Amino acid sequence: MSSVAERLAQKSSSRKGPAKQVRLRLVYIDFWSAVKLSFLVGLCLAIISIVGSFLIWIVLDQTGIFDNLNSLFKDISGTSGSDLKSILSLGTVMGFSIVVAILNLVITTALGAVCSLLYNLSVKITGGLLIGFTNN
Repeated sequence: MSSVAERLAQKSSSRKGPAKQVRLRLVYIDFWSAVKLSFLVGLCLAIISIVGSFLIWIVLDQTGIFDNLNSLFKDISGTSGSDLKSILSLGTVMGFSIVVAILNLVITTALGAVCSLLYNLSVKITGGLLIGFTNN
């Protein structure tokens, strides 16, 4: 008794004909599908940027770079009243990162919608994108 995998392997090895090649033309991109996909890509990029900025802030804080920058800033400015560490606190950095991530999400979604509309308009001129597939 042979397993299903062995029977499938025998069936595919017995059929050694030429590979069939199919050429398809992409003539339409659905608008809502492009918007949903671009929204998901933008959401992934937003999460990556927020987590990345948090990790970079943690590393810079743990290595003491903020303290060195603060002392350098005080030496250059000559005043002891301004504190660079309060400007670059975790709350302000994460707030800025969240605002940038939301703007990035909106722009990515809008660009996905605009690209799908532009492609659908250009198909009328160019005839679409020709894609070839093969059967191994």
